Amino acid sequence: MADKDPIARKTGGLPQQGKVSSDIAAFVQKVGTMARPNAAQDGRLLFALDATMSRQPTWDLACSLQAEMFKAIPKDSALQVQLLYFRGFGECRASKWVVDATALARLMTGIDCRGGNTQIGKVFAHARAEHAKRRINAVVYVGDAIEENVDDLSEKAGQLGLLNCPIFVFQEGRDSSVEAAFREFARLTKGAYARFDASAPQELAALLKAVAAYASGGRALLKLQGSGPAQALLAQLPR
Repeated sequence: MADKDPIARKTGGLPQQGKVSSDIAAFVQKVGTMARPNAAQDGRLLFALDATMSRQPTWDLACSLQAEMFKAIPKDSALQVQLLYFRGFGECRASKWVVDATALARLMTGIDCRGGNTQIGKVFAHARAEHAKRRINAVVYVGDAIEENVDDLSEKAGQLGLLNCPIFVFQEGRDSSVEAAFREFARLTKGAYARFDASAPQELAALLKAVAAYASGGRALLKLQGSGPAQALLAQLPR
Protein backbone atom coordinates (compact mmCIF):
# COMPACT_ATOMS: atom_id res chain seq x y z
CA MET A 1 0.00 0.00 0.00
CA ALA A 2 1.02 3.64 -0.30
CA ASP A 3 2.73 5.30 2.64
CA LYS A 4 0.45 6.12 5.56
CA ASP A 5 2.71 8.95 6.68
CA PRO A 6 4.13 10.34 3.46
CA ILE A 7 6.31 13.40 3.17
CA ALA A 8 4.51 15.38 0.52
CA ARG A 9 6.55 17.15 -2.12
CA LYS A 10 5.42 19.29 -5.00
CA THR A 11 6.66 18.34 -8.43
CA GLY A 12 6.66 20.65 -11.37
CA GLY A 13 5.65 19.96 -14.93
CA LEU A 14 7.72 18.10 -17.47
CA PRO A 15 11.21 19.66 -17.60
CA GLN A 16 11.93 21.42 -20.85
CA GLN A 17 15.68 20.92 -21.18
CA GLY A 18 16.65 18.46 -23.90
CA LYS A 19 14.52 18.01 -27.00
CA VAL A 20 13.01 14.76 -28.10
CA SER A 21 14.27 13.65 -31.50
CA SER A 22 12.00 13.82 -34.53
CA ASP A 23 12.13 10.02 -34.80
CA ILE A 24 10.82 9.58 -31.25
CA ALA A 25 8.19 12.28 -31.75
CA ALA A 26 6.92 10.50 -34.86
CA PHE A 27 6.97 7.17 -33.03
CA VAL A 28 4.91 8.48 -30.12
CA GLN A 29 2.42 10.18 -32.42
CA LYS A 30 1.85 7.04 -34.45
CA VAL A 31 1.49 4.79 -31.41
CA GLY A 32 -1.11 7.15 -29.98
CA THR A 33 -3.30 6.80 -33.07
CA MET A 34 -3.18 3.02 -33.31
CA ALA A 35 -6.05 0.84 -32.19
CA ARG A 36 -5.47 -1.76 -29.52
CA PRO A 37 -6.20 -5.28 -30.81
CA ASN A 38 -7.77 -6.56 -27.59
CA ALA A 39 -9.70 -3.64 -26.14
CA ALA A 40 -11.91 -5.98 -24.10
CA GLN A 41 -9.21 -6.25 -21.43
CA ASP A 42 -7.03 -3.50 -20.02
CA GLY A 43 -3.28 -3.87 -20.25
CA ARG A 44 -1.40 -4.05 -16.96
CA LEU A 45 1.97 -2.43 -16.27
CA LEU A 46 4.00 -2.74 -13.06
CA PHE A 47 6.02 0.47 -12.55
CA ALA A 48 8.86 -0.36 -10.14
CA LEU A 49 11.39 2.19 -8.88
CA ASP A 50 14.42 2.27 -6.64
CA ALA A 51 13.56 4.90 -4.00
CA THR A 52 16.81 4.82 -2.04
CA MET A 53 18.45 8.13 -1.14
CA SER A 54 20.66 8.49 -4.23
CA ARG A 55 17.56 8.38 -6.38
CA GLN A 56 15.78 11.50 -5.09
CA PRO A 57 16.40 13.71 -8.17
CA THR A 58 15.29 10.94 -10.51
CA TRP A 59 12.26 10.17 -8.36
CA ASP A 60 11.19 13.78 -8.82
CA LEU A 61 11.73 13.39 -12.55
CA ALA A 62 9.69 10.17 -12.62
CA CYS A 63 6.88 11.95 -10.79
CA SER A 64 6.75 14.57 -13.52
CA LEU A 65 6.92 11.98 -16.32
CA GLN A 66 4.59 9.25 -15.13
CA ALA A 67 1.54 10.81 -16.80
CA GLU A 68 3.27 10.39 -20.16
CA MET A 69 2.66 6.63 -20.00
CA PHE A 70 -1.08 7.13 -20.21
CA LYS A 71 -0.83 9.42 -23.24
CA ALA A 72 0.20 6.54 -25.49
CA ILE A 73 -3.03 4.62 -24.86
CA PRO A 74 -5.85 4.86 -27.41
CA LYS A 75 -9.00 6.54 -26.11
CA ASP A 76 -11.08 3.37 -26.40
CA SER A 77 -8.83 1.39 -24.05
CA ALA A 78 -7.14 1.73 -20.68
CA LEU A 79 -3.94 0.84 -18.90
CA GLN A 80 -3.80 -0.36 -15.32
CA VAL A 81 -0.60 0.67 -13.53
CA GLN A 82 0.68 -0.43 -10.15
CA LEU A 83 3.47 1.48 -8.41
CA LEU A 84 6.08 -0.58 -6.57
CA TYR A 85 9.03 0.97 -4.75
CA PHE A 86 11.67 0.05 -2.20
CA ARG A 87 13.72 2.19 0.19
CA GLY A 88 15.09 2.34 3.73
CA PHE A 89 15.61 -0.75 5.87
CA GLY A 90 13.78 -3.53 4.04
CA GLU A 91 10.79 -1.39 3.04
CA CYS A 92 9.14 -2.48 -0.20
CA ARG A 93 5.57 -1.39 -0.93
CA ALA A 94 3.06 -1.70 -3.72
CA SER A 95 0.11 0.55 -4.46
CA LYS A 96 -3.29 -0.46 -5.67
CA TRP A 97 -3.79 -0.77 -9.43
CA VAL A 98 -4.87 2.56 -10.93
CA VAL A 99 -6.18 3.51 -14.37
CA ASP A 100 -5.46 7.22 -14.58
CA ALA A 101 -2.47 9.53 -14.38
CA THR A 102 -3.91 11.64 -11.56
CA ALA A 103 -4.23 8.69 -9.21
CA LEU A 104 -0.69 7.53 -9.95
CA ALA A 105 0.70 11.04 -9.46
CA ARG A 106 -1.06 11.27 -6.10
CA LEU A 107 0.60 8.05 -5.00
CA MET A 108 4.07 9.05 -6.19
CA THR A 109 4.19 12.58 -4.83
CA GLY A 110 3.46 11.29 -1.33
CA ILE A 111 6.71 9.30 -1.22
CA ASP A 112 10.20 10.50 -0.30
CA CYS A 113 13.45 8.64 -0.92
CA ARG A 114 15.34 7.11 2.02
CA GLY A 115 18.73 5.48 2.44
CA GLY A 116 19.01 1.73 2.05
CA ASN A 117 20.14 -1.12 -0.15
CA THR A 118 18.50 -2.35 -3.33
CA GLN A 119 15.66 -4.87 -3.11
CA ILE A 120 15.34 -5.95 -6.72
CA GLY A 121 14.65 -9.53 -5.67
CA LYS A 122 11.47 -8.36 -3.95
CA VAL A 123 10.45 -6.54 -7.13
CA PHE A 124 10.77 -9.73 -9.17
CA ALA A 125 8.98 -11.81 -6.52
CA HIS A 126 6.11 -9.33 -6.38
CA ALA A 127 5.84 -9.29 -10.16
CA ARG A 128 5.59 -13.07 -10.20
CA ALA A 129 2.89 -13.09 -7.50
CA GLU A 130 0.82 -10.44 -9.27
CA HIS A 131 1.27 -12.16 -12.62
CA ALA A 132 -0.12 -15.36 -11.09
CA LYS A 133 -3.31 -13.49 -10.18
CA ARG A 134 -3.69 -11.89 -13.60
CA ARG A 135 -1.26 -11.40 -16.43
CA ILE A 136 1.11 -8.41 -16.26
CA ASN A 137 1.88 -7.26 -19.78
CA ALA A 138 5.09 -5.42 -18.89
CA VAL A 139 7.26 -4.50 -15.92
CA VAL A 140 9.23 -1.24 -15.93
CA TYR A 141 12.15 -1.08 -13.51
CA VAL A 142 14.11 2.15 -13.00
CA GLY A 143 17.32 2.05 -10.97
CA ASP A 144 21.02 2.82 -10.79
CA ALA A 145 22.62 0.14 -8.63
CA ILE A 146 22.63 -3.52 -7.56
CA GLU A 147 23.61 -4.61 -4.05
CA GLU A 148 22.26 -8.16 -4.25
CA ASN A 149 23.55 -11.42 -5.68
CA VAL A 150 23.23 -11.09 -9.45
CA ASP A 151 22.98 -14.85 -10.01
CA ASP A 152 20.03 -15.09 -7.62
CA LEU A 153 18.35 -12.15 -9.33
CA SER A 154 18.96 -13.71 -12.75
CA GLU A 155 17.23 -16.88 -11.61
CA LYS A 156 14.19 -14.89 -10.52
CA ALA A 157 14.22 -12.97 -13.80
CA GLY A 158 14.37 -16.24 -15.70
CA GLN A 159 11.27 -17.44 -13.88
CA LEU A 160 9.43 -14.33 -15.06
CA GLY A 161 10.67 -15.00 -18.57
CA LEU A 162 9.13 -18.46 -18.50
CA LEU A 163 5.84 -16.81 -17.56
CA ASN A 164 6.11 -14.37 -20.51
CA CYS A 165 6.37 -11.37 -18.20
CA PRO A 166 8.89 -9.01 -19.88
CA ILE A 167 10.94 -6.48 -17.91
CA PHE A 168 11.94 -3.14 -19.42
CA VAL A 169 14.97 -2.03 -17.43
CA PHE A 170 15.94 1.65 -17.45
CA GLN A 171 19.36 2.41 -15.98
CA GLU A 172 20.43 5.76 -14.63
CA GLY A 173 24.18 6.27 -14.75
CA ARG A 174 26.98 4.39 -16.47
CA ASP A 175 28.10 1.68 -14.07
CA SER A 176 29.21 -1.10 -16.44
CA SER A 177 28.58 -3.95 -13.98
CA VAL A 178 25.05 -2.67 -13.34
CA GLU A 179 24.48 -2.40 -17.07
CA ALA A 180 25.60 -5.99 -17.65
CA ALA A 181 23.20 -7.27 -15.00
CA PHE A 182 20.30 -5.11 -16.17
CA ARG A 183 20.80 -6.27 -19.75
CA GLU A 184 20.74 -9.87 -18.55
CA PHE A 185 17.46 -9.35 -16.68
CA ALA A 186 15.93 -7.88 -19.84
CA ARG A 187 17.24 -10.75 -21.97
CA LEU A 188 16.01 -13.45 -19.61
CA THR A 189 12.50 -11.98 -19.54
CA LYS A 190 12.37 -11.22 -23.28
CA GLY A 191 12.16 -7.53 -22.40
CA ALA A 192 14.53 -4.68 -23.24
CA TYR A 193 17.17 -2.42 -21.69
CA ALA A 194 17.89 1.29 -22.06
CA ARG A 195 20.10 3.81 -20.32
CA PHE A 196 18.60 7.23 -19.72
CA ASP A 197 20.05 10.61 -18.95
CA ALA A 198 18.16 12.75 -16.44
CA SER A 199 19.17 15.81 -18.47
CA ALA A 200 17.05 14.55 -21.39
CA PRO A 201 13.65 13.95 -19.77
CA GLN A 202 11.72 14.06 -23.05
CA GLU A 203 13.48 10.92 -24.23
CA LEU A 204 12.68 9.08 -21.00
CA ALA A 205 9.07 10.17 -21.42
CA ALA A 206 9.07 8.74 -24.95
CA LEU A 207 10.44 5.42 -23.69
CA LEU A 208 7.76 5.22 -20.99
CA LYS A 209 5.12 5.86 -23.65
CA ALA A 210 6.58 3.10 -25.77
CA VAL A 211 6.41 0.54 -22.96
CA ALA A 212 2.88 1.65 -22.06
CA ALA A 213 1.82 1.11 -25.66
CA TYR A 214 3.43 -2.33 -25.62
CA ALA A 215 1.62 -3.23 -22.38
CA SER A 216 -1.65 -2.02 -23.86
CA GLY A 217 -1.45 -3.57 -27.31
CA GLY A 218 1.64 -5.71 -27.74
CA ARG A 219 4.35 -5.63 -30.36
CA ALA A 220 1.78 -5.26 -33.14
CA LEU A 221 1.48 -1.59 -32.15
CA LEU A 222 5.19 -1.05 -32.33
CA LYS A 223 6.26 -2.25 -35.76
CA LEU A 224 7.58 1.12 -36.85
CA GLN A 225 10.49 2.20 -39.01
CA GLY A 226 13.11 4.80 -38.07
CA SER A 227 15.79 5.25 -35.44
CA GLY A 228 16.03 6.87 -32.03
CA PRO A 229 16.05 5.57 -28.43
CA ALA A 230 12.48 4.28 -28.55
CA GLN A 231 13.11 2.23 -31.69
CA ALA A 232 16.39 0.93 -30.25
CA LEU A 233 14.54 -0.24 -27.15
CA LEU A 234 11.79 -1.98 -29.08
CA ALA A 235 14.23 -3.59 -31.50
CA GLN A 236 15.39 -5.80 -28.61
CA LEU A 237 11.99 -7.45 -28.26
CA PRO A 238 11.56 -10.97 -29.70
CA ARG A 239 9.68 -11.11 -32.98
